[in-house]
Amino acid sequence: MQTHKFDAVIVGAGGAGLMAALYASKGGADEAVVSKLYPTRSHTGAAQGGVGAALGNIDEDKPIWHAYDTVKGGDYLTDQNAAEELANEAVDAVIELEHMGLPFDRTPDGRISQRRFGGHTSNFGEKPVPRACHAADRTGHMILQTLYQQCIKENVRFFDEFHVVDLIVNNGKSAGVVAWDLSTGELHGFQA
Repeated sequence: MQTHKFDAVIVGAGGAGLMAALYASKGGADEAVVSKLYPTRSHTGAAQGGVGAALGNIDEDKPIWHAYDTVKGGDYLTDQNAAEELANEAVDAVIELEHMGLPFDRTPDGRISQRRFGGHTSNFGEKPVPRACHAADRTGHMILQTLYQQCIKENVRFFDEFHVVDLIVNNGKSAGVVAWDLSTGELHGFQA
């Protein structure tokens, strides 16, 4: 079995995996991304309509209203602290993606355009509000393209079409993964 050694191994090359790889690379880590698919084919691409963030570029909006909608949309089973954190961080995340080059649609005055999407309301459910930041009808694909491009720029190492089949545990702590190379049928060990 071939073995590889890295400071960090990230399993999955969707939006979260690519962002983790990007941050790890900027922190100086030698990291690998192990993914069943080529990164730009990940499921994040299914997010076509947009990403919710209370920018308030079209109508007044606030992160607390976004948090309320998230909790209500989860039938009040949602962790309310997590929903509040998500809503507060969403604004900065969208702006960060914009600064990385994500081609969001624009308002006539140049701000990120927003549109209505199910469950987005203002003033705690009073009326619908445009909160979805979008890049035409391919927002998820644009997120993947932007993050993948940034990872390539940072020399992130990718192992595409490798299916993770086991976790390596040493003294109760994760120490890597075992993955099957789909093109050759060989097993690879990734130590981290």
